[in-house]
Order: sequence, then C-alpha cells, then structure tokens
Amino acid sequence: MNLVNLESVSHAYGPKPLLSDVSLGIEAGERIGVVGRNGGGKTTLMSVIAGEVRPDSGRVTHTRNLRIGFLSQHDALDPAATIGEIVLGGLAEHEWAGDQAIREILANLIGDLDLGSRAANLSGGERRRTALAKLLIDDHDLIMLDEPTNHLDIEAIAWLAAHLSGRKSALLVVTHDRWFLDAVSTRTWEVVDGRVERYEGGYAAYVLAKAERARIAQAAEERRQNLMRKEIAWLRRGPPARTSKPKFRIEAAQALIANEPPARETVELMRFAAARLGKTVYDLEDVTLHAGGPGNGPLVLDRCTWQFGPGDRIGLIGVNGSGKSSVLRLLADTVRPDSGRVVRGRTVRLAHLSQELTELDPTRRVLESVEEIRKYLQLGKKEWSASQLLERLGFKGDAQWKVIGDLSGGERRRLQLLRLLMDDPNVLLLDEPTNDLDIETLNELEDLLDGWPGTLVLVSHDRYFLERVTDRCVALLGDGRLSLLPGGVDEYLERRATGTAVTARVAGGGGAAASASASQEGATATGELSAKEERELRKELSRLERQLDKLAGQEERLHAAMAEAASDYARLGALDGELREITAQKDAIESEWLELADRLGD
Repeated sequence: MNLVNLESVSHAYGPKPLLSDVSLGIEAGERIGVVGRNGGGKTTLMSVIAGEVRPDSGRVTHTRNLRIGFLSQHDALDPAATIGEIVLGGLAEHEWAGDQAIREILANLIGDLDLGSRAANLSGGERRRTALAKLLIDDHDLIMLDEPTNHLDIEAIAWLAAHLSGRKSALLVVTHDRWFLDAVSTRTWEVVDGRVERYEGGYAAYVLAKAERARIAQAAEERRQNLMRKEIAWLRRGPPARTSKPKFRIEAAQALIANEPPARETVELMRFAAARLGKTVYDLEDVTLHAGGPGNGPLVLDRCTWQFGPGDRIGLIGVNGSGKSSVLRLLADTVRPDSGRVVRGRTVRLAHLSQELTELDPTRRVLESVEEIRKYLQLGKKEWSASQLLERLGFKGDAQWKVIGDLSGGERRRLQLLRLLMDDPNVLLLDEPTNDLDIETLNELEDLLDGWPGTLVLVSHDRYFLERVTDRCVALLGDGRLSLLPGGVDEYLERRATGTAVTARVAGGGGAAASASASQEGATATGELSAKEERELRKELSRLERQLDKLAGQEERLHAAMAEAASDYARLGALDGELREITAQKDAIESEWLELADRLGD
C-alpha cells in the first residue's frame, strides 16, 4: 500500500529548479535513504513529501489518516517546557517507566540529561536529541529524518540504526553517514539535477549500481570513473556487511575492479612517511591528562604510555565526553599533561583541524586564501594546483572567487581543511572533518587522503569515513588508557554492549567524582602491582602491539601476493607456508598480549 504519492512535482527557489517533474511513491514498510549534493534538493523533497511545502506544480497525496513523524534540521521546541514534558507529553511516570521501549529510547538518546531541564537551557545537540527521542516514542506510519546522526556518537548511531530497522514504520532518511545508510536502507534515492534516481539496496549497492549505469552509458569522465572504481574496490574487499545483498546483477561492477589495486599503497606510503618523519612522531610516557586542565574535569589518560609512529593511520573513538578532542589537543601541544611526558619528533610538521572554525579573512577570495599558502601540492605521484584541489572539494568555477565572508559553515570547513593540506604537513590531526560535507565531497577527500603520506589521527562519528581512511582503531573506554581494538568499531561496540567499558555517563561525568571513579577502577585492576611494574607491563604491551601491527602488514602483503600468484602453484605453496608462519607468530604474540592484559586488568 502506498502511503505517499508524488505526481509530476516541480519546485524551485529562485531560478534554480530543485525538483523537476518528479513522480514517485513510498510504500508501507519501505526504508529509503536519500543522497545528493548539498543544496541539490534533498531537504526540499522531504518538506514536499511531509506536506510542509506546497510544490510549484504537480500533486502530492497522502493515504487517509497518515501519521508522519518528521525530524527537520530545525526544531520548534517550547523554550519554557521541560525535557520530560516535550518527550513524554502527558504520560504519567508509571506509564513510561513501565514501558521498556520508551526506557530504551530515553537511555540511549537523552540518558545524560535531566528530564526537568528547560529546553531554553539546552545546547543545539541536546535539543536535537530531545526532538529525536520525542519522535521515536510516538507512533507513526512514516518516519522522516533529516540528518538524524548529527550530534550522536558512534554507539548512539549504532543503536538508532538497530532501532529503526526493527520498527514497522516506513522510513525516509537524509544523511551523509554512509554506514548508517547501509544499516537502515533497503532502497536509495539520489536527488540530482532536479531528478530523483532510484536504486535498490543501501549505500554500497547504490555505489555499485551507479558504477554499472555509468559503465554501460560510457558517460562519466575518466577521473570520476577512477574515483568510483577505487570506492567500489574498497567496498567489495571490506566486510560482507558493507554490500548487504544487492538485488541486481553486479558482474559488470566486478569487472570494473578486477585489476584495481588497493585504495592506498600502504607500503609505499609508510616508506615515504618514515623518510619524512624519522622513527619518532609522538611518544607518550606515563601521561596523565584531565579534560579541564590539571586535576579538573574527567580523567582522560592515567599514566598512559603509547607511541604514534610514522605512517600510522589511527581512528580515535569513544563516547562523547570521553576526551578524544583533549588527546588531539595534547598531541597538538595546545594543552599540557598533568604529569608525564610527550616526546615529539624533531621533523613533525603538524596540521590540526579542530571542531572550531579558525578565523579566515572575510574580505579575501577563496582561491587567494589557498594560493597564499601554496600554489601547487604533491599528493602521491601527482601534482595538483590550488584551483584543482578546490574543485575536488566542491569549489567549482566561479565559487573559487567567492568572498570568504559569504561562505556557509560547511564551505568554510572545506576551505580550512584544504588550507591545512596545502601547508604540506606530515602529521594530520582531524577532529570531526566530515561535518557539513556531502557524500561526493567525502569521496574526494578520502581519495586525497589515500595519496597523502604521513601520520593521521582521526576523530569522527562517521563510521564509514573512519573505516575508509584509517588502518586501525584506538579507543578511550573511560579507564584512563588508550586501548587498541584489532576488531575496529565492531569490537568497540561489542565491548560497550557487554559492559567491559565505562558507561557514557561515567566517562562524560565531570570533576573529582569522575576522576575518583576512574582512579578506583585502576586501583582495583592493578592493586597487586607496583607503579613501576605496571609501567613496565604497559611498555611491554605497547611493544607487542607494534609487533602485531607489523605482522598484520606482512599478512596483508602475503594475501596480495597470493592473489597475484593464483595460477602459479609452486609460488602459491611457498607463500602459503610463509602465511602459516606469520599466523603462528601472531597467535603466540596475541596469547602473550592477553596474558599481560589480564595481569593489568585491561
């Protein structure tokens, strides 16, 4: 049964048509992800479907008594109302407290907020989560969400995806979070040039289908085709969940990637990075760090020893408030540790993209502000001009001559990121770089970073981007340590779900209480060890982790070599013997690592 029908709908703002003769429908139970460039008409399409905007022409029909829940990008919360009044309405406490579904929504979205707080006192992110919780508690036939993952951490995004997948309501969602799209969508709509192109499956299936259409039509230019092939190669070689059961033939897409190399030439980049950086990048030695300065705020690191080496590509994950940005500021030398030492390599040339937009001269033009840093940049084996790089990040044609004062927040962020890259750093610290970037721009940024040699530490709630550009994940679990996660984000979520990590509220708690809690946990775990013994054990753990990383690289190269030697059985046998030896070494080292971790209570 169709819930909503659009017939020959057109709509424009000014001279630009955002929707042009669009006809489509939404059936009961469908889950649709909407993608497209910023400003391309996604939000307009949502508003027309919801009935909040009347189209210039055409007809929109809803089934009788249709219940729509629409989370737009701007809420209309009553500033005088409390969170409890907004979210729970007139429900008595025994009614909502006895409902497991409502308790789960409250715990995962606004568990850190006081239900008695007034909306006027909430931050933008807190207002957003409050509005989302209210929508999910109500019953709807069609749920429409415009950028629902904004202000949510990785754990909350994973919960929201599971929650939406388990509901019977139809779903229409606009988001730039590609992992979320794959997790919740069974169809994908792309809003482009006033049209709505429809695809079966989530984001991965959409990428494959789009590449197949482009190959058959032979209409895409060479650079965009190369970028698409690289994206497909990564998708197909990643975990099976990334390509969840597309409902169409993908033989043509498979042909595109038959001889496609990995997204990054890891060995070459590591060698180049080592030549630029030497052996030392950052060594943390017995570092203790509080988020609010010495002894103030949550305890982020407690006598932590860790090494960041040349060519490392690390994703730093943890709940909101766990101290991820504080760690980046520690590496950037904008905050000092309470105790311990941070050793920085002499050749480190740092670029730090924080969540705050740095001041740009509002009177300068976009291209001028980039060329004043450098006119050309070598990325991988190719030299790019400032104008070419601006075009890749969405500043096309006349947009390069716009005055900075006229740019949107997203455009300023893209410009800030490119200015950092043009300074030719060998260490990049990126704090939520994907904010306000559309999927096409994210693809271009990922491709640029593929050819960038250096050490990268990334904080991002965009799981797809995190997994795409980093090689390993390190987590802040609220225990004062940096914990290596060989299983990546999945392992992090599993540890959070099984209770082997500190809860969001404890990790995000403030002041002495949080510090005391973390200190007590450390004392319980390591009560039988002296401070010196614990430091020695942690150094040994770091050494073993470096060995595991090295063996993982060797294992990856052997797999690649075996793929190339598929028809050479003698060579294949020799490589298989080497692989078995590497695997045995890994197993032995992992056993030793687990034994030490048990002694430390990790």
